[in-house]
Amino acid sequence: MNHLFKKVLVTGLTLAMVVGGSTAAFADNNKGKGNDKDNDRDKGRDKAQTVQAVKTNYNDKNNKLEIKLTFDDVKGSDVEWAMRYIASLASKRVFEGYEDGTFQPRKTITRIEAITAAVRLMGLRDQAESAEAMQANLNFSDADKIKSKYAWATGYVSVALQNDLFEESENAVQPEKEADRLWATTLLIKALKLQNEAKTKMNTKLTFKDANKIPAGSVGYVALAIEKKLVDGYEDNTFRPNNPVTRAELAALLDRTGSQLPDNTSVRGTVNAAVSNNVLTLNVNGQPYSVELDAGAFIYRNGARVAASELRIGDDVVVRTYGGKAIFVEVKTLGNGNQLPDNTTFTASVNTTVSNNTLTLTKDGQTYSAQLDANVSIIRNGVSVAASELRAGDVVSVSTSGGKVILVSVTTPVNGNQLPDNTTFTASINTTVSNNTLTLTKDGQTYSAQLDANVSIIRNGVSVAASELRVGDSVLVRTYGGKVIFVQVVTPTQDQQTDFTVLGSLNTYTLNTSGQIATISINQTLSSGSVQTAVYNAASNLSIQGDMSLLTTNRAIELRGKNQVVHTIVIR
Repeated sequence: MNHLFKKVLVTGLTLAMVVGGSTAAFADNNKGKGNDKDNDRDKGRDKAQTVQAVKTNYNDKNNKLEIKLTFDDVKGSDVEWAMRYIASLASKRVFEGYEDGTFQPRKTITRIEAITAAVRLMGLRDQAESAEAMQANLNFSDADKIKSKYAWATGYVSVALQNDLFEESENAVQPEKEADRLWATTLLIKALKLQNEAKTKMNTKLTFKDANKIPAGSVGYVALAIEKKLVDGYEDNTFRPNNPVTRAELAALLDRTGSQLPDNTSVRGTVNAAVSNNVLTLNVNGQPYSVELDAGAFIYRNGARVAASELRIGDDVVVRTYGGKAIFVEVKTLGNGNQLPDNTTFTASVNTTVSNNTLTLTKDGQTYSAQLDANVSIIRNGVSVAASELRAGDVVSVSTSGGKVILVSVTTPVNGNQLPDNTTFTASINTTVSNNTLTLTKDGQTYSAQLDANVSIIRNGVSVAASELRVGDSVLVRTYGGKVIFVQVVTPTQDQQTDFTVLGSLNTYTLNTSGQIATISINQTLSSGSVQTAVYNAASNLSIQGDMSLLTTNRAIELRGKNQVVHTIVIR
């Protein structure tokens, strides 16, 4: 069957963003009671900040969806510890704030709210909000109340029942009843589909002082939740199973549970360059991945919300996007840049040009990043220079104090400082262009030079952006005034010249500032049965074969491309 290939300009399209009913609008007015160890171990990590909330709007058929990650009422040492969890869940549209813009973290959570959040955490929101689920017959004694007062939640109750989130003996939903610690703990173990494992732990001897208040049939659920680090006891070694759960506490429970569930809403990778021009660059399963950070992106690192400049090369991060921009970034494992030797002097080589006042070095085979002190002294060729004069490959003597670099002395300048000027020559690309710097190898020597603002770059006979240059490309270079004014790819790198076709199911994709698809992520099932996720860059002239409206999560697709860049998406 012949298909029509067409170029598609995507404007404002995002994946799996189905506009749902009102959420989090039925919380009780009681205050939360007490703080457990979960709170205490996280207290003080998120410092109160006055930041602009992320408000990214998506319009579809006059419906308006707004994602908000920060809330002005999450203030005070008793709730600030939960900010990270609240932002994480809001970025996935699992547990959100109220229509008046508040989160009300101290309010206790009701059963209907907790059930709704658990179903969304399981990735079943679309199913719960489908017409079929909304019209389902509920065989609970309070079904009429659900249908009349909580009509929006009918589908959630139906889906929760289908997924064994209720006990077989339960004959009522009790939507307005406070969710206590024991009930919420049991609910989330069921959301993880670990009922059978919980039953094997029913004979566990719990060491809490009030263990006798935990029913025998619930002991296994509590024991497993503690083992999975979903919940903990209080400092006085009590569990307090009947204590009501606050919205802040549930956010922590949900996020810890979600970290153990498959997540198709995020991309996980390793930071491979300092954030430059508000663009975050990662290595995802061996593939390059770049995404623009939203102006108010929530970035969480080492126990605190931080600026993008605090992200370090080597950081293992989870990124969630919306509207083509990253709105949530969480560092799961700190990169080596966090371990730079302090209050000492050592020798290293400069890894990349200075960006966001951050110096990236290689020392003993390890990559480190550190902030330059405001009064840092940088010496090159015997004179004091600006940080911008440091070059990738320079061998330097570095002194640190108070966690910052206070002195950098170039002991062996990189050859890149001697790039031939006002001439034309042939070389090969050494690294991808970063901070507008082109790094080349010529006659066995490494050179670095700034690209002129009006540089002309030719690839395959057409003018392209500097980002289209590939490591290994053989290029003709022309310089003038100390800068590169012309680059022509004479011979593309061999590993970029092969056509490829990839089959799998759509994971997600991101959009560029023009609303076009920038990257696309695809899931592939390997012969071993495991699922591998690969991320590809999209060509500027990307074509879509099939119905664009069907390009949704888990849809079977075929990617066709060349030079590791996708030029055609076939929707099956």
